[in-house]
Amino acid sequence: MQVRPPGRPAALLIGGLLAAAVLVSQSVKVIPAGYVGVVFSSFSGVKAQPLQEGIHFLVPFVDRVNLYDARLQEVTLAHTTQDGDEGAIRARSKEGLDITADVTVQFRVDRAKAATLHKELGRDYVRTVIRPQVRSKVRDAIGQFGAADIISSKRQEVEASITAELRKIFERNNLVLDSVLLRELRIPDSIAKAIEQKQAAEQQVAVERNRLQQSTISAQRAVVEAEGAAKASVARARGEAEALSLRGRALRENPQLIQLTVAEKLSPGIQTVMLPSTGNFLLDVGTLTQPAKTAAKP
Repeated sequence: MQVRPPGRPAALLIGGLLAAAVLVSQSVKVIPAGYVGVVFSSFSGVKAQPLQEGIHFLVPFVDRVNLYDARLQEVTLAHTTQDGDEGAIRARSKEGLDITADVTVQFRVDRAKAATLHKELGRDYVRTVIRPQVRSKVRDAIGQFGAADIISSKRQEVEASITAELRKIFERNNLVLDSVLLRELRIPDSIAKAIEQKQAAEQQVAVERNRLQQSTISAQRAVVEAEGAAKASVARARGEAEALSLRGRALRENPQLIQLTVAEKLSPGIQTVMLPSTGNFLLDVGTLTQPAKTAAKP
């Protein structure tokens, strides 16, 4: 039994379907989530308007799409990096001490400027721009600070300085800088030990200064309390003197008060009566109030 080849109409149909499939595949492009597409036209070159996520129609066999990852990316320069590069960044502090820094830079591709990025830098922008610029700006920032400050109180200022300078570079190259992370800063062990000893001495000085301030405050408090006690004694003495003065004046102006005072000092069992000053004597009230003795019966 022989199988006959398809006829001419059938062959044309199959060929047309294959051509249509190829044509559709060349004219339809899906941009995945998180990516941006840059269109290169064989007639006009790179098109200024990048393609965002979704389905897009192109000119078959003329337009070609280059995908760029627009999600958050990072580049790490560290002593554990195995990419053929020098790894960690070696720099010198303000006083000339060797400092090794591990740095991570997080960034994104600017979606709106992806076409310019493709035209000016291409896909190899990490090697041509990011790595060399990060090394340069980290070295410049570390050179502005002393080693002791970098590993202690000035770490955030170093990060801020690096971030500010790199942000300018990234914007000029159509990239968006997200953050710069100083993962680790290492200095020679001998220098680190000397810095620790210096910091310990400064802390001890601060403790002694605090103790001296507390002693000074305590002494000042004692002086204030003594002055307050002295002023209180003076005020109390002045009050007593004024009271005595007023009492003496009252006695001089009212001589009867002398007799009253004497009477008040006598025994409570003795009852006295004040007579006018012309009488000049005291009378026992008890003898007056005692009932008369009954006369004896015969």
